[in-house]
Amino acid sequence: MQKISTAFVKAKKEFSPALKDKTNPAFRSKYADLGACLEAVNDALLNNGIALVQRTSEDSAGVTVETVFLHESGETMESGKLHVPAAKQDPQGYGSALTYARRYSLMTACGIAPEDDDGNAGVDAKRRQDAQPPAPAPDMSPKARAQRITAGVKAGDATGAAVVLANETEKVRDAIWAFLDAKTQDALTSVWPEVAA
Repeated sequence: MQKISTAFVKAKKEFSPALKDKTNPAFRSKYADLGACLEAVNDALLNNGIALVQRTSEDSAGVTVETVFLHESGETMESGKLHVPAAKQDPQGYGSALTYARRYSLMTACGIAPEDDDGNAGVDAKRRQDAQPPAPAPDMSPKARAQRITAGVKAGDATGAAVVLANETEKVRDAIWAFLDAKTQDALTSVWPEVAA
């Protein structure tokens, strides 16, 4: 793996930021979509003799993706599998889960994070911070988290809400679950059956 490792390090030096050019209506936040993430790394990888492929594995509850780097020498480097549950057991649900899985697998494998699409955003943020008192910390209580998850489900993003819930510790997840209404619990259970166990 010496050749692909050397080439990958060179490519990483050329990676661009993944621009946040899409808006999530449920959480009113900007994010970098799959296309922006691929654009941030693809040219740098190809310039260094590396092709990126994303393998999928059979999965009855969602999708499982693994990002793999193929070097022109024949060496490969694998990133490990990532599972994302499907919001619905239909093409739209699986398509949404596949996009999530591909994007997060790619960002993790390449070690990139989305950045602001405005090069001056950091400077502007610093100026605003200096001019205003610090904003209060967001409410991270289980009840507030449950409200945000419910809003995500209502906006049609049960997969995203399930991913957020899945990343909590079991104790916090149980506390949040207690504040969710039955309709939200049903939507999350359809995406991630184990959550109700």
